[in-house]
Formats: sequence, C-alpha cells, structure tokens
Amino acid sequence: MGRLKRKTVGDYVINGIMLAICFVSLYPVWYTLILSFNDAQDAVKGGIYFLPRKLSLESYRQVFQDNTIVTAFIVTILRTVIGTVISVFFTAMVGYAFSKKNLMGNRFYMIFGTITMFFGGGLIPTFILFKNIGLYDNFLVYIIPSMFNFYNMIIFMSFFRELPAGLEESAKLDGANDLKIFVRIIIPLSMPVIATIALFNGVWQWNDYFTGVIYINDASLQPIQTYLYRLVASASAATKAVSVAGGVGTSGAQISSQSLRLATMVVTTLPIVCVYPFLQRYFVKGMLIGSIKG
Repeated sequence: MGRLKRKTVGDYVINGIMLAICFVSLYPVWYTLILSFNDAQDAVKGGIYFLPRKLSLESYRQVFQDNTIVTAFIVTILRTVIGTVISVFFTAMVGYAFSKKNLMGNRFYMIFGTITMFFGGGLIPTFILFKNIGLYDNFLVYIIPSMFNFYNMIIFMSFFRELPAGLEESAKLDGANDLKIFVRIIIPLSMPVIATIALFNGVWQWNDYFTGVIYINDASLQPIQTYLYRLVASASAATKAVSVAGGVGTSGAQISSQSLRLATMVVTTLPIVCVYPFLQRYFVKGMLIGSIKG
C-alpha cells in the first residue's frame, strides 16, 4: 500500500476557503431557523447568533392557526404534485417522439423550440392570453402553462436516444404499439432522468410565487409562496408607514410580523429539503446524461 500523500499548505488553504464558503452559505439559513424558534419579544434585544436564547413555538402556532396559510399550503401541495406529474409525463412523451430521427419535421421543430427558449411574448400579452382563455383566477393556471418545457424535453430526448434500439424492436415484434412501449418499457428504464426532471419541476412549482401574484386574485387559490410574498410586502409597507408616523407603539407588532415571516419561511422550505435526499441518487445519475455513451 502506497504512502499517504502529505498535505501541503495549499491543501489547507483550499480547505479553509471551502469551509468559509460553506459557512457563508449555510449560516443565513441557520440564523433564520434559530430566530423563528426564539421568543418574538426577546429577539428584538439582539445578540442571537448560534442558538435561541428564549425558546418559543408561538410563531409556529400562529402559522398553523391561520386558515389562510393552511389553505395556501394545500394549494401549493396540489399544484406541486399535479403539475409535476403532468409536466414530466407530457414532456417525456414529446421527448420520446423527438428521439426518433425519422420524425417528420424534426429539424424545423427543434429550431422553432430553441427560439422559444430565448424569446417570449412578454408579460402583458401572456396576461391577456391567460385571461381570455379563462386561466385568470383559475387553479389550472399553475398546471397548463407548465405542462411542457423545451429544455427538459431535450434532456429526455438525449436520454431516450441512448437506450438500445433492440428493446423497441423486440416489443414491436410482440405486437406492442408506441404508447405501450413508452409506458411499459421506456418509463421504467428512465427513472434517473424522470427523477431529475421531477426534482427540477417540483422545486420550481413549490417556490413559484410570481404566478400567484400576477394571475390569482382569489385568496383561496394563492400558494404559500405568494402568501409569504404578500406578507413580506405588507410588512415592508407597514414599516415605511410607521417610520413616517414616528413609530409610536408599533414595535411589538413589527416583532410579531417578523417572527411570523421567519416561521413561514422555515415551514415552506422544509418539505423540499426533506424530499431532496431521497431523489439525490437519481439526480446525480440524471445530471450525467449524455456525458458517457455506451
């Protein structure tokens, strides 16, 4: 067995830099977490850096007592699950079709789709279109526009082209049509890329607030991220109003609002953080698509 390589000064410097980067990246998340678990009135005193000084679950109790937040959570869960499943399945079907080199008009569709990756119609025309087709204040505004993503389709197409052609040929000899081949053969063999695209799509669906801000006016249809955005916006507006009025007798309300925002941020982020480790091994495989052939 060869001797272990001795670490040089450069190794220690690189390790130190990487540790500093990890600390800078993770500390804001940790700081938000400890402040959300600290008593709201005590937090205004400052001096909280690594652990809660006065542990309290009052902010989280208020979060889950608010019916609006609970409804927003349900909307977010539904749009994430339904939107991800439909988008992955529909995009995979299109990717499977594009993986066939004998597809009529393949080159034209690729050029046309690539253009849409860089150029769009703009917010105002999109808003007018969604309103005219009945998607304004409609839950389907979270589902239908995100059913297809051309970039994800390219990833699916690249993966499907690497699958052995003999699988489809043998299935066709047994009498299977394209749909049966896709559902029973292609999808089970494509779990790494499906998990990767599902993770991308699910994280986007969960974190998206802009759709709810622009296209949803009904409070019962807003997702949790839109609720959090409006909560932060209203708190910022209240803070400006207080500063203009002199800020008399409003510190307690501001503290409570800040603690509520922090607790809501933790609750909205936690589900994605918990799901990611279970999809990580598929995610790593999916990111290597196209890097190794054969």
